[in-house]
Order: sequence, then C-alpha cells, then structure tokens
Amino acid sequence: MKFPHRVIALLATGLLAAPALAAEWGPTKPVRFIVGFPPGGATDLVARILQPKLAASLGNQVIVDNRPGANGVISMQILSRAEPDGHSVGMSHIGSLVVSPAIQKTGYDPMKDFVHLGMLVTLQNILITHPSVPAKNIGEFIAYAKSQPGKVNYATSGIGSPGHLAVALLEGMAGITLNHVPYKGGGPAITDLIAGHVPAFMAVISTAVPHVQSGKARALGVTGAKRAEALPGVPTIAEAGVKGYQAINWYGLSAPPKTPSAISARLNRDFAAALAAPDVIKQLKDRGIDASPSSGSDYQKFIRSEQDRWIPVIKHAKIEAS
Repeated sequence: MKFPHRVIALLATGLLAAPALAAEWGPTKPVRFIVGFPPGGATDLVARILQPKLAASLGNQVIVDNRPGANGVISMQILSRAEPDGHSVGMSHIGSLVVSPAIQKTGYDPMKDFVHLGMLVTLQNILITHPSVPAKNIGEFIAYAKSQPGKVNYATSGIGSPGHLAVALLEGMAGITLNHVPYKGGGPAITDLIAGHVPAFMAVISTAVPHVQSGKARALGVTGAKRAEALPGVPTIAEAGVKGYQAINWYGLSAPPKTPSAISARLNRDFAAALAAPDVIKQLKDRGIDASPSSGSDYQKFIRSEQDRWIPVIKHAKIEAS
C-alpha cells in the first residue's frame, strides 16, 4: 500500500504514532487503589482480593490506600484531585455517588468529576442481631421494634450508607421506627455488635458471613431478590413477610477526571480479568459477593438509575448529614 506524502511525514514525526503508544499504556510506578473505608469492611475485602491479580496483570505494585470518612466522600475527593495518569483509581459506591451528594456538599459532581470505568461487584445487605436479642426472624424483629418505637438501636457503616438506606426502606415498608447508630465502616460496627454494644446491624453480607457461621451473630434476612449462596438458610426480607422489599449494594471503579480513554480501557480490562479468575470468584462468593464487571458506559447508566431510585427514598426518610 502506498501512503500519501503527508501521511509519511506525519508518521516520521511521530504524530500518528500516539494512539498506538497510548493503547499500550502500562503503569510506571505503583497503582494506588483508594478505598473509602477502614480495613475489615467489605470494600477493603474486595480490594484486597483483587490486589494480587491486578499487580500481576499490570506489571506493577498495587497499593490499597484506605481513606475512611464521610461515607466514602473523603476518598472520592482525593481521587477527583489525583493526576489522570492511571496510577490512581478508586472504589466508588452508592454512598459516595448517590447518597452523599444528595445530602451534603461533597466538593465534587458525582458524574462530571470522575471517569467511571465499570462496575466491580454486587452484593446484598443483611440484617443481623446479637444473639441476646429476643427476635429470631424478621417478623419477630418487626414486632420487637413496634413494642418500643425509636428505642431499638441499629448500626450501619455510616450515615447514607447502603445499610442506612436499606433500613430506611424497611422502616417505611414495615411501619417501624429504629434508632440509627452510624459507624465509620463495617469493621468497627461488626466489632461492637459481637461485643453486644449494639443489638442490630444492617451489614454488607461479606462482613457478616463468618460471624453468622460461627454463631456470634444471628441473621434475620437478606435484602436481595433471592437468597445468598453464602447463607442459603437465611430468607430474603421479602419472603419473610415484607413483600416487594429489595435493597442491593454495589461497588464500582472510578478514575480522576480527564483520564485518557486508552488508560481507562486498560484498567477496565485488567479489573474485569481479575474478577473473572476462578479463585477470585470463589473468594467473593464465599462471602456473598457476586463479580459483576461492566463497561464504563453501562456503569454510568446504572449510577444514574440508582440516583433516580434512591434520592426520593432519601428525601422521604429525611436522611441528613451529621
């Protein structure tokens, strides 16, 4: 094939070589994976399960950087200011992209100030109690709550967290009022539940599974449309009597604004490959988590649909930042 003289000149100067070089992007230093909650919770667990696969495929170290606070807002603020060079990515979720922007000033626009690279996982919440609580199922818990309106404490991983939303929905549908005790993550909350300092916890299922299996916590119901494979004996809240109830949790991958498309594509591909690894799938499923990789455009559409679904619930429940 003969090329026009102008194309040959451009090739010689390297101007047409840029896309090819960009497509071969790879990290030149450790990649920082920013997680908005402390160690011990579900977001941290997912990040650390993926970490070794990502380090191998990217050819560089991947560091899980825990930046807890404000239901993931602090971590997303850090991500929004990071260099768009592929060396910083963050775990995004319903709290940081849907709830917090609806109830407080976050310092970022959830859709404009990030490049959303794709969905990572979906998972259920689960209502668990300390074994000393007299309620042994959802029906008994609802009756227990109705007997003392506003006096039964429940923990979540924070104001506006998926657990907080899940309970707000349950309160509205079951006609009960509980007292919210927000923590700075699932790790501290589960520690206090096991110690008996808080009687109930709407937890991300991965945080609860080992403690339910050991008998240190009692599972009353999961929040999805079907039972969780990790705890098949635990009914959904819907089948336990609150018909139509459903509240799913999710985590995705986001990057700083203006991250080039070639870098975004490489990161999406490597994360999707990590999520497809059989040992990763097993580790996730053992904790009630489903690998759910998607394209960046599909993830953006999903975020918008979650905003449409949950913002009315947030307003009705009068959820406010502390």
